[in-house]
Amino acid sequence: MRLLITAAMTSIAAPALAGEATVSIEIPRLSVAEYHRPYVAFWVEGDDGGRITNLAVWYDVNHKDKEGTKWLKDVRQWWRRTGRELTLPADGLSSPTRAPGTHQIAFNASSKPLSEMPPGKYQLVVEAAREVGGRELLRIPFAWPPKDAQTLDTKGESEIGHLTLKLTP
Repeated sequence: MRLLITAAMTSIAAPALAGEATVSIEIPRLSVAEYHRPYVAFWVEGDDGGRITNLAVWYDVNHKDKEGTKWLKDVRQWWRRTGRELTLPADGLSSPTRAPGTHQIAFNASSKPLSEMPPGKYQLVVEAAREVGGRELLRIPFAWPPKDAQTLDTKGESEIGHLTLKLTP
């Protein structure tokens, strides 16, 4: 009986978050002699550059002897801020690189990592780096949790095409 009362009190004390955040990223097709798929890291950081919440990291997870992790340090900003502290591959975070095209990742507000984010101002940060290629970092500021449905976007110049963050309350 005590467990039921505690669970009921917890659900009253913490507001239910039913929203979703969807990140859409365009990996452009580049006309270069030696093309490699980019390594891409997605994270959220506090508006003040503080607390970091990792969302995803795309790299060569299938490379033998975990050799794909060796080039993750080329995703410099992410690597310095949080990447080098992670044990990879990480469940729910690591996945393979993506081919050119548009790709989406959806996050439910009632599940980790969004459920652990206190209300406030944040930035979605996406960084891409390619072997024998360039590096690019994009930011989209947003407030969490969203009060209204929002679509926020920006455009890269080389390694990332269009980047969109869609928030639903």
